[in-house]
Amino acid sequence: MTAEDLGFNSSLEEFRKGHNLSDLEVGRVISEHKERYIVRTTQGECEAEITGNMRFTARGREDFPAVGDWVALTAYDQGTAIIHSIFPRSSVIARQAVGKSGEIQIIAANIDCAFLVQAVDRDFNINRLERYLTICHSSGVEPIIVLNKTDLVGQDRLSEILEKISLRIKDVRVIAISNNTREGYDAIRAVIAKGKTYCMLGSSGVGKSTLLNNLSGKFIMETNAISVSTNKGRHVTSHRELVVLEEGGILIDNPGMREVGIADASGGLEITFDSILGLSKNCRFKDCTHINETGCAVLKAVENGDIDEGSYQNYLSMQREREYFETTAADRKKKEKMFGKIVKDYYKRDIKQKR
Repeated sequence: MTAEDLGFNSSLEEFRKGHNLSDLEVGRVISEHKERYIVRTTQGECEAEITGNMRFTARGREDFPAVGDWVALTAYDQGTAIIHSIFPRSSVIARQAVGKSGEIQIIAANIDCAFLVQAVDRDFNINRLERYLTICHSSGVEPIIVLNKTDLVGQDRLSEILEKISLRIKDVRVIAISNNTREGYDAIRAVIAKGKTYCMLGSSGVGKSTLLNNLSGKFIMETNAISVSTNKGRHVTSHRELVVLEEGGILIDNPGMREVGIADASGGLEITFDSILGLSKNCRFKDCTHINETGCAVLKAVENGDIDEGSYQNYLSMQREREYFETTAADRKKKEKMFGKIVKDYYKRDIKQKR
């Protein structure tokens, strides 16, 4: 397997040469286990950890390697390695870290396209789809909606779902498939190109791992059935993993996500809800919040039925989340800066006292 098979390209090679990394091996992080990483190189796979300097200088979790990252490393004969540097990321799919205000969780790096997987028999949720779309648009990643388990519903139900999507989501490709019958698999394979990286996003139990296993022709990720008592998916995939398909594409499976918190959604909300953005130019006030202002073109469109009420409410919810994240992130950075100054002043006084 060549580095190009893993997605390595000329811009990454230029960075390697320009930053004096030519003496180090390059590899791609294919899985992560509590700050220990499995990295695939042209020579095979190795278990790696970062240098102490990388750990010390990291400003946050985003400065650590993530699945999909390209790294420069020193590999040893025992199948272990030390990661010295992370290559610039072409894209980052991230969400607000669960239970950690103002922090982000990187889902995957260097992604070209994301498959947004939902099960039509029980999981379909158009609000969640808009959340995934916002994350993708913020990252510059092409989204494709994948509706799975079509064999478990009738054509009327499928048509109803497709109509709901067409009313609220524009210019996003939709592929309907069945993991059992393999219907729709040709359409999935048609969009997977050699050297390109694809990420699967969705809740537990929607069939992401089964789709990965079927596309690869191997049993790679464990799968499980829906819980009978709760009708919810069980968390079977416990980690993210990158797999190179025989056809040449690169696919990343992810654990099911029950929470899709909005973090840095710069540009993402505006693209997902472009109809609201377009109407906002006609609002009476430039700083209109589209909540209760007089002369709000968005509210008027909602009242007239030109904008879906559910989509409007979802937009407001994500807008509030973005503002809260930006505020808490700024507060966290301010506190970290103050703490750093305290530590620096302490060491200065300590040095003077020793003199």
